Amino acid sequence: MKNRHSILSIKGLLTIGLLLVVSAPPFAQSEEIGSVSTKFKIIGANHKIVIEAFDDPEISNVTCYLSRAKTGGIKGSLGLAEDTADAAISCHQVGPIEVPENIKAGKEDGDTVFKQRTSLIFKKLQVNRFYDKKRNTLVYLAYSDKVVEGSPKNALSAVPIMPWH
Repeated sequence: MKNRHSILSIKGLLTIGLLLVVSAPPFAQSEEIGSVSTKFKIIGANHKIVIEAFDDPEISNVTCYLSRAKTGGIKGSLGLAEDTADAAISCHQVGPIEVPENIKAGKEDGDTVFKQRTSLIFKKLQVNRFYDKKRNTLVYLAYSDKVVEGSPKNALSAVPIMPWH
């Protein structure tokens, strides 16, 4: 009986996990624009700064550019290294913007629009969007989070919503 209860619990947890993944909001996929090496490594990839672009998945005609540190060496080449929390962001209006009604102003955590793993398990680079309705501006915050302790390092970019010609 105990074994049957354990199997039901595992099935329930898997079902809940699957529902959370399916119902999770879509995150933007980045596209690498280029990179520069910052430190030569004899074995494995060099340390570098990678430049990526992504489009806001919910607001059309906003493109963000991220630059972030990427650790090289053997661990970096195998995807086992932890990248530093250093990142910069610049977001731009590339066409007419209409803010959907479901985008609320003044949300405490904003809306996560981009996530990328920066270590094997515990660390991610995230970009959250905030809507400043009073100033008719979208604000994008890039930061690194870690399960145990986050990093106060962050970068900010604001996109004033302007008439498009």
